[in-house]
Amino acid sequence: MYVRHLQVTDFRSWEHADLALEPGASVLVGQNGQGKTNLVEAIGYVATLGSHRVATDAPLVRHGCPRAVVRTALVNEDRELTVELEIAPGKANRARVNRGPVPRPRDVLGILRTVLFAPEDLALVRGDPGERRAFMDALLVQRAPRYAGVRADYEKVLRQRNALLKSAGAARRGGRGGENDLSTLDVWDGHLAKHGAELLAARLDLVDDLAPLVAAAYAGVAPESRPAAIGYRSSLGEALPTGGERADVSAITEALLAALGEKRSQELERGVSLVGPHRDELDLVLGEAPAKGYASHGESWSYALALRLGAYELLRAEGTEPVLVLDDVFAELDRRRRQRLAEVAIAAEQVLVTAAVEEDVPGELAGTRFRVADGEVRRVE
Repeated sequence: MYVRHLQVTDFRSWEHADLALEPGASVLVGQNGQGKTNLVEAIGYVATLGSHRVATDAPLVRHGCPRAVVRTALVNEDRELTVELEIAPGKANRARVNRGPVPRPRDVLGILRTVLFAPEDLALVRGDPGERRAFMDALLVQRAPRYAGVRADYEKVLRQRNALLKSAGAARRGGRGGENDLSTLDVWDGHLAKHGAELLAARLDLVDDLAPLVAAAYAGVAPESRPAAIGYRSSLGEALPTGGERADVSAITEALLAALGEKRSQELERGVSLVGPHRDELDLVLGEAPAKGYASHGESWSYALALRLGAYELLRAEGTEPVLVLDDVFAELDRRRRQRLAEVAIAAEQVLVTAAVEEDVPGELAGTRFRVADGEVRRVE
């Protein structure tokens, strides 16, 4: 799989940009603020319907414009597909495949797979648990796009259940009983357990598959360091069903229902759901200590890189090689980490690299060069 063509209109800083790409390495060189990251961000958006830099779509639309458009031509095993996304904050986004509209933008998920490594990835190690949950879920969706729907359903149920907990708790504290709210809460418990179990089971299987790949990738980029290991920590604690090669959705559903019953009084008091995958954590361990708070700056970079390389190897092993995107990261890495990343990149079917100066890019990645400056992107012959 590779991206043959990218065109953006009113996306970020670009009024218009048109970029013809090829398999192998493509390097976009330009000073900070010239828009090179915006171009690879657009490609990542086609793959994930999200940005690695911001949480909402609004900043992706050029200031003063009502919408942005991203068009890509993708080649997969000699078959070409075009994907067009219209991003309109405050309205429903739209998507087209081969010029035909699709019912929902998320129907394009799975057409393009990317693995992106960027300076923001340091937050995977040093940031809040939400950063690591987002990493798992994004990888889950790339692996099996139907989990975009599972995650959306879970988040919708969670919002509605939390609103009900607040109103029911306020009614109880005010002496108004709130029996109707409590009866409705039983129904929402079932919805939360159903969707939560499906998401939790998929995460558990993902971490099982990813763990050896991350450990091997970390050993490759930081052989002098302590061994790395990842694990999943559930809000169910010891009540999480274990055993078997794959997670048991039915058993997890029952465990979630039981835990919700046990926590109900606390949840009504606090007005939030205290059990479920939204409160879980991806544990990152170095030796015997958690990476967060104990890893050095270099070890944190190595761990972030190992998570992305592990994700890349996992997706590769499952049939379709993802496009590898390296956004302004070589300047952040020492010689050994640069070399290891370059070795992986050379073997990729397509790798897109951004850098402020050419000297930051390892010589092995001597592919097509583009100069990004003054609102233009030009191929360097």
